[in-house]
Amino acid sequence: MESIFTERERGDILSLMKREIIPAIGCTEPIAVALCTARATEALGCEPQRIEARLSANILKNAMGVGIPGTGMTGLPIAMALGALKGRSAYGLEVLRDVDRAAVERAAAMVGAKTVGVDLKEGITEKLYIEVEVSASGDSAVAVISGDHTHFVYVAHAGEVILDEREAASCGEQEHETVELTMRRIWDFAMTAPLDELEFIDEARRLNMAASEISLKGDFGHSLGRLLQSNRERKIMGDSLFTKILSYTSAACDARMAGAMVPVMSNSGSGNQGITSTIPVVVYAGECGASHEQLIRALILSHLTVIYIKQSLGRLSALCGCVVASTGSSCGITYLMGGGYEQVAAAVKNMIANLTGMICDGAKPSCAMKLTSGVSTAVLSAMMAMDGRCVTSVEGIIDDDVDRSIRNLTTIGRDAMNETDAMILKIMTSKC
Repeated sequence: MESIFTERERGDILSLMKREIIPAIGCTEPIAVALCTARATEALGCEPQRIEARLSANILKNAMGVGIPGTGMTGLPIAMALGALKGRSAYGLEVLRDVDRAAVERAAAMVGAKTVGVDLKEGITEKLYIEVEVSASGDSAVAVISGDHTHFVYVAHAGEVILDEREAASCGEQEHETVELTMRRIWDFAMTAPLDELEFIDEARRLNMAASEISLKGDFGHSLGRLLQSNRERKIMGDSLFTKILSYTSAACDARMAGAMVPVMSNSGSGNQGITSTIPVVVYAGECGASHEQLIRALILSHLTVIYIKQSLGRLSALCGCVVASTGSSCGITYLMGGGYEQVAAAVKNMIANLTGMICDGAKPSCAMKLTSGVSTAVLSAMMAMDGRCVTSVEGIIDDDVDRSIRNLTTIGRDAMNETDAMILKIMTSKC
């Protein structure tokens, strides 16, 4: 089918996808703090004696309980110490890929000596804000990330400003122009863009399925992926395509949240979103005998839907990212089931009617359980859509228009759940 988009329009959408779909090692929030520490250390020009981080509440929440790759340890201090010792800011979200055992031991010593501090940044409205100050022998440097996990807005050394884009960031100016999307445009792009322009998405399949395979051979987190393949679970749930989708998706999350040194392809700043928008589609395609082209177009449909929803939801919120990512995978699965645009739109509405309100209480091993809930709903929503069943506009927050239904979801997650976000953080930080 010939593309209905101009070459420039296709280029803009492809550039957007390639910015948002990138490899990441480890949970994105502590890795972003490590990245900021690495950049501040590079500006300092020597190994710091003291590291201080001042973070937005959402960064703090998402970084408290997750494993740091290659360490067997949890939390921000070890990630920050490693960022200073072995991190390279040029690696982006793979900033810790050079970490070795010797570096872990040195970083653990820094943490044990209480030279790494973490605090809440007061007086900001930005949900994604990371400020790291490093110092040594009376010299200091500062780096700030804001708005995006890899977007540096300020770097300074000894009072000399190296980079300052804070005003542009506070005014909401974007480094790249926003690409206007709708579900209809997403569908048309996924179905008509030349296949050779879309092949880049196959790397998401390769990385995320590899993470699943590694996890299923090991023991990571709560090992939900392996549990779903056990004889006991098969007696309850059966050895089906459905359980295989759940198992492979949760397995990749098991490994990532436990701190396995394996890269995954992220989406919109989240590895779990990348996993959830990829693996269910890949597993379904493999079992139903889909062609390579059908798989690629299904993955584009899934990932671009996630990017679209996150445009209005924001990078971080009180709404669990699996709600968004599993909505994308439901679209991809619906297409692979033989559905057209109307069925895909119905699947989106079914997802929003079911999962809206699932809270994000930080990144942690039990995220695998939430991904499993989201993906099971994705399959159910696709099946309903293919059977001509769609939640109607007289029910809850669903609108006749699918794009307005998405806006209803994101308005709740972005604005209405702010108090929920604050309460979640209060509960998490008040535990012994």
